[in-house]
Amino acid sequence: MSSSTENSSIKLRHAACASDEEKLAFIEEMTANADAVQAKVLAEILTQNADTEYLQRYKLGGAIDRAAFKAKIPMVTYEDLRLDIRRIADGDRSPVVCADPIKEFFTRELINKGLKLTWMHARMPSSGTSAGECKLIPMTAEEWERRSLLASFCRPIVNSYIPGLDKGMGLYFMFIMVERETPGGLLARPASTSHYKSHHFRTGYSTSTYTSPLATVLCPDHFQSMYAQMLCGLVYRLRVLRLGSIFASGLLHAIRFLQLHWEQLTQDIATGTLRSQITDIDIRNAVAEVLKPDPALAELIRVECSSANWAGIVTKIWPNTKYLDTIVTGIMTQYIPALEYYGSGLPMVCTAYGSSECFCSLNLHPMSKPDEVSYTIMPFMAYFEFLPLNSNMAGESTMNAPLQLVDLVDVEVGKEYETVITTYAGLYRYRMGDILRVVGFHNTTPQFQFVRRKNVLLSIERNRTNEVELQQAVERASKLLKPWGASVLEYTSQAYTQCIPGHYVIYLELCVEEGEGRRWPAKETMEACCLEMEEAMNDFYRELRVLEGSIGPLEIRLVSGGTFEELMEDAITRGASVNQYKVPRCVARPSIIELLDSRVVETYSSPACPKWSPHQT
Repeated sequence: MSSSTENSSIKLRHAACASDEEKLAFIEEMTANADAVQAKVLAEILTQNADTEYLQRYKLGGAIDRAAFKAKIPMVTYEDLRLDIRRIADGDRSPVVCADPIKEFFTRELINKGLKLTWMHARMPSSGTSAGECKLIPMTAEEWERRSLLASFCRPIVNSYIPGLDKGMGLYFMFIMVERETPGGLLARPASTSHYKSHHFRTGYSTSTYTSPLATVLCPDHFQSMYAQMLCGLVYRLRVLRLGSIFASGLLHAIRFLQLHWEQLTQDIATGTLRSQITDIDIRNAVAEVLKPDPALAELIRVECSSANWAGIVTKIWPNTKYLDTIVTGIMTQYIPALEYYGSGLPMVCTAYGSSECFCSLNLHPMSKPDEVSYTIMPFMAYFEFLPLNSNMAGESTMNAPLQLVDLVDVEVGKEYETVITTYAGLYRYRMGDILRVVGFHNTTPQFQFVRRKNVLLSIERNRTNEVELQQAVERASKLLKPWGASVLEYTSQAYTQCIPGHYVIYLELCVEEGEGRRWPAKETMEACCLEMEEAMNDFYRELRVLEGSIGPLEIRLVSGGTFEELMEDAITRGASVNQYKVPRCVARPSIIELLDSRVVETYSSPACPKWSPHQT
């Protein structure tokens, strides 16, 4: 490791151990000198990884200046790196993209081109593409520590706005997800799972800070984990000062769980005995230290939860809660009304922004309203460039495309960009696919709002579905209609979040062949179509649907003939061009949804869960 990198690492380690005041001062220092920090970060990355196969491939020649880097290193997408990632996943331990050893992979759903990365059975032929199979993001020990450092800044920022949080506890719903092992023996798992199972998290975990015993977080059975975490949260109800989950959908999922299981929970609290359905021995031992007979508490919870009116249930059950700690930006904005309903207007605090590729930004004004939340990029986390939204957006692979990238400090307020990152862990000029809008600056560092994920058509919970994937799902379902002489004339969709869990709704207008004996497909056939569409969805959708139950059964709503003609006429009256009109494959405007729902003649839902296994490809 170079001396400059070593000095930087020492400084970052010092920041990790500093007091709240010192950490806030460190943020000010970094953001006040963003361009200089960025130049140093790039030099460190290029020096540290100079001998990697990837950088040698482009004949950088040991240069560490920006000009040489920009002239020789291409902008890429995940597909461009697929073969290099495959080699590492298969066991190649040479410095392919990074000098430091790759210790694991963080996973992220792959949505860009329907690319299927069958890394678990790399020699087996694929039966087809499946958008949503996981990207594998290389992770080193140093990069992991760097991300942990950034996470450690969240609490000091919130503390500066809400004093006294150390006097109470946090009820955070935290879960580990499925881990897989690549053919080369490296773990591939979500970043959150890596964090919760890390030595750093486990040794620093304190039951004086969190209501949930560690064993409840580390239990792989989602139901048992949720039940135990909710139970402990109820026992400590008066000490809870903050309620949280990574995403807003997760917090609503927990509330829905309480709606479904409050009777069992109150029985356990009244008797002081954990029900036999919870079989994990570590959970049983941990909860036994928390749970004591408390009939009065059980009665209080029963009274509140048995009411038909659940408005403000959060503050009724946990009356001292000061805020909800969860992400409500990006695709999670759809859950804000529900959180306002259940939370009686409690502030929603989004502390940070990041992804599997790069955890990079902090919310320096955590008490902002959800629609005003902005994130400040921390310039020491990676080297950042930005692709203006109207530049070179047509294609996914850009290996030979002219670069039109803007440096971190040169972005302009009001403009939208796609983020391009270069990381210590071996991603170089990598297009993240996140579209951001610059809304201001903190010192010399831009603040932005997350706009959307590129190429995402439809999203529910944490899953994202693109137009190609939805089209493939409709096509698969259509095959079941052929024996009835029926076909799909038109379709659109919405992410329905007015119930918990939310689910996809697909509006279909069918065409049935004329002739004697003409009839609509039977209910069983339409239900089979629902399930077939779910089988066609990406692996992450099916995992959330089957393992967590955080996505509800897909619903088909059949609309009457001529509905999509009315939809077009409505669009034309609002200024759309007849020649350029396309049926929207996803709708969100209330007036359009109202029109579609007024034409619904039949509704059907999936009769079962789709197939999913932690070992499938």
